[in-house]
Amino acid sequence: MSKLLAVRVVAAPDKFRGTAGASDIARAIAAAAEAAGWACDEVPLADGGEGTLEVLGGANRSTLVTGPLGDPVRAGWQLNGRRAVIEMALASGLELVGGPDGNDPMAATTYGTGELIAAALDAGVRRIIVGVGGSATTDGGLGALRAVYPLQRLRGVELEVACDVRTTFVDAADVFASQKGASGAQMALLRRRLERLAQVYLDDYGVDVRALERSGAAGGLAGALATAGASLLDGFDLVADEVDLDSALEGADLIVTGEGFVDAQSFEGKVVGGVSERAAAAGVPVLVVAGEVYDEAGRRVDAVSLVERFGEERARRDPCACVEEVVRERLEKLA
Repeated sequence: MSKLLAVRVVAAPDKFRGTAGASDIARAIAAAAEAAGWACDEVPLADGGEGTLEVLGGANRSTLVTGPLGDPVRAGWQLNGRRAVIEMALASGLELVGGPDGNDPMAATTYGTGELIAAALDAGVRRIIVGVGGSATTDGGLGALRAVYPLQRLRGVELEVACDVRTTFVDAADVFASQKGASGAQMALLRRRLERLAQVYLDDYGVDVRALERSGAAGGLAGALATAGASLLDGFDLVADEVDLDSALEGADLIVTGEGFVDAQSFEGKVVGGVSERAAAAGVPVLVVAGEVYDEAGRRVDAVSLVERFGEERARRDPCACVEEVVRERLEKLA
């Protein structure tokens, strides 16, 4: 590839969970591009989970809300004209309780997320984006609905839920509750709770969340919001459209994406898979740089594992420098 023809790379990574944010990784890619003599467009991305608020411009408001286990939490959110962006993990997230070991999966509530939605409504917004990954909860979203009541407040408001999974409502207990600290017995209880709540939602709102794709996101929060008229959307697509990824791809010579680890699930609504699909449609080659590459995922894309290249200790301690080195070497070879 001639340097005269290939001069622009698009940096479109997700966060490297626990080590670096998407914007940090994008800056590392841009630094590599500059060192190799390439131009770079930075388009950090998210899939509706943690980091979505940052990617969509960051917080400029904060509200004191009820945390997942009842303690007060000050949660940031964004107000931009008549649009609000809310990240439920900042009000009802698993990290707020210290991870699964510190969680009470039976008691964890989404009430604080509902309080953020209520704050946005009080501010007069007409569109609300809610990113729903990283939750501590399996309350079926009942806490959030109670905080927003009466639901007529949402009339005329475009409510969009950015989902990072496609799991249905009742299955949320079996698929995710163990990751939130639930025992086998608690998972069974949570499933029965969701089954009963699904029937309540059908009776009260006429929405059958049991058959609704993505309704199990955030322990059923997505399904609850659907009963209030929300659209449940693929989080990657929503974010990519908001930041206009497709325009950045026009005329690009390479797109670099990545995340903490790449496996089969990376191609089921996550950033790496979504970027790869859009790049293929635009005819742009893709380089994936990940902390680790699992299963046969590396055979589906041109992928580099930082752990394999630099060792686990360095890859986790300084992922940005590792990404910059890998990308710079690749761009110099293409020059």
